[in-house]
Amino acid sequence: MNFDIAGNNVYAYTAGKAIHPAQPTVVFLHGAQHDHSVWGLQSRYLAHHGMNVLALDLPGHHRSTGAPLKTIAGMADLAVEVLNAAGIESATWVGHSMGSLIALDAATRHAERVSRIALVGTAYPMKVSETLLEAAAERESDAISLVNAWSHSTLAAKPSAPGPGFWTWGGNQRLMERIAQRNPAKVFLTDFDACNSYDRGANVAAGITCPVLAVLGKRDQMTPPRAAQALLDALRAAGVPVTVETVDAGHAIMTEQPDALLDALKRFVRD
Repeated sequence: MNFDIAGNNVYAYTAGKAIHPAQPTVVFLHGAQHDHSVWGLQSRYLAHHGMNVLALDLPGHHRSTGAPLKTIAGMADLAVEVLNAAGIESATWVGHSMGSLIALDAATRHAERVSRIALVGTAYPMKVSETLLEAAAERESDAISLVNAWSHSTLAAKPSAPGPGFWTWGGNQRLMERIAQRNPAKVFLTDFDACNSYDRGANVAAGITCPVLAVLGKRDQMTPPRAAQALLDALRAAGVPVTVETVDAGHAIMTEQPDALLDALKRFVRD
């Protein structure tokens, strides 16, 4: 489904299903240099089991036009505009990595549009090393290779993607390369800068009232579970209902442990 937002096309994958505002809705938010396709199994299942699904391509990523957005807040505002265009009052927001910061931000600044949030491979603060920022600026292909290697717990994860012929490592590498090829703008660098500069996380605990799910990869090198602990502790201290599920995966949780993530989301959205 395509939406005209401020003169740009914003694409949202709906798994081929029409949007019915009376149904519960799940918004999926991808991470840096990714697109809607990383949510393949999870988005299709929920869309075919009575829920609206809007798996976004953020501006500048794959099918969505325009320049990549420079701030997490701008990305959250964009997602709210998509909800407006789709006629959706409130939704569950599910975000991976950079997308988890978008969900956090929306839950504080647009609380009426957020019924609950699922943070997949999250951390706060989500700092990016100077080496990686420099690579993204000057040697994007090197940055893609580095992040792809750090995102996976093994070269050939099992059970991996649930269909024959899929290679999670190679597929993720090609996806990130495709984003770079389709858009000459420094998408990776812009995404990294947005994560690196996001500083509202220290205040989110006081503003969030909805339930929170965190799905963390036990072997995640990009956002290790310990990097989310302070945020989750602050949420609990503020009385926010927090559920944590740790799976045997690296940062690429959606593809290394697709069924475990889906099971966690099914329990969370239907609780």
